[in-house]
Amino acid sequence: MSATSASHDSRPQFVSVQHLTSGPERSKAQPLRLTRRGRIVLIGIPLVILAVVLLSLAGFLNAPAKAADSAADLSVTPTVSVTVQAGQSLWSIAGAVAPGRDPRDVIADIVQLNNLSAGGVVPGQQLFVPAK
Repeated sequence: MSATSASHDSRPQFVSVQHLTSGPERSKAQPLRLTRRGRIVLIGIPLVILAVVLLSLAGFLNAPAKAADSAADLSVTPTVSVTVQAGQSLWSIAGAVAPGRDPRDVIADIVQLNNLSAGGVVPGQQLFVPAK
């Protein structure tokens, strides 16, 4: 029987869609086939999300420690104020202020105390340096 075959009254006869799709070849479920893009979506995106989560957790676990548990545990660094003279550098100031210490450590303390972004100083600049 054809979908457009004519009958006695010359009207077309229609066949249901269910009748056309049902049959022995359609009853079996086809196996899932993934394209390359499908494999990337199914495997790659969850791996990227997992990597982001692991890196975030590693950042939280390796965060710097607190300076102290309470304000009573904090210690104050004794400092003196020094005015930079012409021709002086942080190296010469560190050597004059703490001759018994390594100048690199003293310079690091000076940079931290004064929030210096660069290692250069200008004449007339006031610096806090650690006391002897």
